[in-house]
Amino acid sequence: MRTTLALAAAVALALGPALPVWADADVPDEPGEEGPDYPRGGEPPEGSEVAFEFQDSRISESSGIAPSLLHEGVWWTHNDSGLHEPHVYAVDEDGETLATLTLNTELRDWEAVTVAEGPDGQPQIHIGDIGDNFDGGWPDIRVYRFPEPETLADATVDPTTLTLAYEDGGRDAESMMIDPRDGRLYIASKEFSGGLYAAPEELEPEGENTLERIDSAPLFATDAAFHPDGTRYVIRTYWGATVYDSTDGVPGDALGSFDLPEMEQGESIAFTPDGTALMAGTEGEHSPVWRVPLAEEFLSEEDAELADGDDDASPEEAESEPEDDEGSPLLPIAGGAVVAGALIAAVVWLARRS
Repeated sequence: MRTTLALAAAVALALGPALPVWADADVPDEPGEEGPDYPRGGEPPEGSEVAFEFQDSRISESSGIAPSLLHEGVWWTHNDSGLHEPHVYAVDEDGETLATLTLNTELRDWEAVTVAEGPDGQPQIHIGDIGDNFDGGWPDIRVYRFPEPETLADATVDPTTLTLAYEDGGRDAESMMIDPRDGRLYIASKEFSGGLYAAPEELEPEGENTLERIDSAPLFATDAAFHPDGTRYVIRTYWGATVYDSTDGVPGDALGSFDLPEMEQGESIAFTPDGTALMAGTEGEHSPVWRVPLAEEFLSEEDAELADGDDDASPEEAESEPEDDEGSPLLPIAGGAVVAGALIAAVVWLARRS
């Protein structure tokens, strides 16, 4: 895992404009601004701060986070693969564990958690057993679904097991999200040429559900989440996040990318219940969870209107500036393609030797 992370970091820093995930983003006039060479990690949006740290030493490899739909200020999380029990933890805004749910099932490689309405209209917790450290060695993946408890107390749960398989073969993934508008599940694969996959509109517990590739995904995606109203979603990597406009459906359009705070191994992301910020976490004992405010251009239309209404200052008319037409943004992308191919080949060769 850490060898892969080191190799991924080297590629991300070297490729710059060659990375396809930002091919449709605005190209910056100066290095370091938002655009295809962005993000690289470490310089988060202004106002980013640690919201809390996990106080429970059992939570040592938090690999997903999701807000409760029933309990205000409560977040659900779980550990990655390893020597862990199949536990799902409810924590409060101070990082204290309020309840531990034990699932009567296998913990193969849990990588994601989301809470959404189930077929019966009640909040359901979904645990994504979607990791594959063998890069396609598993013939299928699983999502465990069970009702969110109305009372927060330790309990044992028998979840419903949903089995899924990629239409184009097995692959590693750590990102799972569910559209709150229609309950459709999506997974973003974790690879060089990552893909965004859609599950069937209705999942069949008794059979195998096929995941269909509908778009590309950022390089080495580690988590994803929908805005509470479904009009935005975010996919994060080890270094940053990309926000998408899904007002008219998924995959929608990328609105832009930005750095996330520097983390040991960032693997979780979620929108706050009010949709105005992201919660971003990392693996590690007593690891921090950051609150990252969203710039206005990433807010949903409703959130943006509320933000404008809260602004008491009268906006001043900005002086118009001439547009800079210094060339096509496709030139650096095309020029970087050759370099990208060589670097990817070299990294893959090194990975096989490590």
